[in-house]
Amino acid sequence: ESGSVQNGDAVRPLSSLGTLSSSFADFPSDQQQLQLLHSAILEDAFSKVIGDDSSKASSENLITTEGSKPQKKTKDISYRLGQRRALFGKRKQLSDYALVCGMFGIIAMVIETELSRTFYTKESIYSYVLKGLISISTAILLGLILMYHAREIQLFMVDNGADDWRIAMTFERILFIVLELLICAIHPIPGQYVFTWTAHLAFNYTASVDADVDIILSVPMFLRLYLIGRVMLLHSKLFTDASSRSIGALNKINFDTRFVMKTLMTICPGTVLLVFSVSCWIIAAWTVRVCESRYHDAQEVTSTFLGAMWLISITFLSIGYGDMVPHTYCGKGVCLLTGIMGAGCTALVVAVVARKSELTRAEKHVHNFMMDTQLYKKIKNTAANVLRETWLIYKNTKLVKKIDHARVRQHQRKFLQAIHQLRRLKMEQRKLTDQANTVADIAKTQNMLYDLVLDLQHRTGELDRRIMALEEKLDSILVRVQSLPVVLSQAIAKLQ
Repeated sequence: ESGSVQNGDAVRPLSSLGTLSSSFADFPSDQQQLQLLHSAILEDAFSKVIGDDSSKASSENLITTEGSKPQKKTKDISYRLGQRRALFGKRKQLSDYALVCGMFGIIAMVIETELSRTFYTKESIYSYVLKGLISISTAILLGLILMYHAREIQLFMVDNGADDWRIAMTFERILFIVLELLICAIHPIPGQYVFTWTAHLAFNYTASVDADVDIILSVPMFLRLYLIGRVMLLHSKLFTDASSRSIGALNKINFDTRFVMKTLMTICPGTVLLVFSVSCWIIAAWTVRVCESRYHDAQEVTSTFLGAMWLISITFLSIGYGDMVPHTYCGKGVCLLTGIMGAGCTALVVAVVARKSELTRAEKHVHNFMMDTQLYKKIKNTAANVLRETWLIYKNTKLVKKIDHARVRQHQRKFLQAIHQLRRLKMEQRKLTDQANTVADIAKTQNMLYDLVLDLQHRTGELDRRIMALEEKLDSILVRVQSLPVVLSQAIAKLQ
């Protein structure tokens, strides 16, 4: 049997994968990272080779004779890598299309909500057209999400050599897909639907109002913005680069959206916080205005967009002047979430400012050097003051005819002050030395000591070899000296 991938069709089991299924099917789950690492490295190595022949490799039947096993294995790896690269590209395109459809639905919802508030009613043909467009974009979005997860399942099958797609359908994956479909399926339905909301007050009457269902279905559409994080992940250089994924697999790092956001917070924290805060501010202000404007007088300050922005800003910053308050449960809930996000963003801003205000390693070295120089000068001056006061005390007590006790006490007081100042400066110098010995400096010193020890060992070994060679030469000289009397006696005997 043979299979091929054409226009994103489902992956069918190949006969060439039959030899690999026995070796991949029994792998434990903790070896999946090694398989992904292996695939990533091979993808980078064979990308130029299979760039033009990936479609041809998908349609060829692999020969199963014993004499062509190396060629068969090479073709199988090339086919899998080409298939994997194609699935990566299709998954990225599907994510982009899903984001476009999601943003189109949100923009159409905002336009319909604003127009139906002022220019026409919910029963107008214009409202039906706009809501119909929202429903069509939602249906397309749901289809794109299903296709995206289908590509993810195909990637799982290619990476792990699986033959059945049901192996990849774990409970966690199914729950995630269902939750994502439910979030993206929420949208306002064409038509006008209301229900009576009754509030039991502490008075003799019961307040009731006709609440619009469109608000309940429109506000959750902003949850579709999670697609931005997925697009950022799939377009990130850290995720698309095979070498980065290989290094990440070796260090047991999962390249997910959280890792990409941490990287962005490290590279440009101010920009990320600014974009996030402004986006939350605008969305929350519009939501509060929509919730408040339909059930209160138009003169209410929260019914205008600028008033809602002021309410959200003072709530986000945890100020709360009390000059305006939300009246509906929808507005109160949005203000509650805004306060929680504002507290978190404030903590992040403090952390970012504290990290940015820290000195770099080179600046710390320069600062410590300057402080050490200043302390050294102060210690020298203080020590000179101690010696000067000691001499003055001796002079006013031993070298004068009449002792001036007031002047002696003054010099003794200055002498003690100089001693205490000298002790304080030495303590500050000791603290500065301790602060300068950071972990990086200790590691650098340890590396230097290690290099010195290696050099010393090398020199010691060279010295041992020279000593052994010298001992051998001395032994040969000793042997010759011991044989010298015999040689001399033989020479004398020959002369006689």
